[in-house]
Amino acid sequence: MEERRKYKRLDLEGEIMMKSIDLGKDETEPVKINILNCSRAGMGFQSECQLVMGDNYEANLTIWTKEVIHVFIKIVRGTMLEEGFEYGAIFIGMPEYDRQRISVYETVQDTLKENE
Repeated sequence: MEERRKYKRLDLEGEIMMKSIDLGKDETEPVKINILNCSRAGMGFQSECQLVMGDNYEANLTIWTKEVIHVFIKIVRGTMLEEGFEYGAIFIGMPEYDRQRISVYETVQDTLKENE
């Protein structure tokens, strides 16, 4: 099958910042997410928490250098699973510098696969 995705998908670690009604207006609670894939345009991930389609969330992505990229995402697709939910999100307002950091990781991954 022909790959039609615009950007390669990468495996990264991350967490999403959830606002809880019980915590108050300005407080957030970090929730661990399982990032299935990530590209310069967005990411796919699983979570035990139910998120709202079309809503925006803050997230922290831990890249291969163990640096954390603080991003804003918009949920564009969601599927209920037996053990949680799977989501697709696009990045909102990500600086070009951070997009390039993800792009460098794509290049490193490709080089490592070629040398195997």
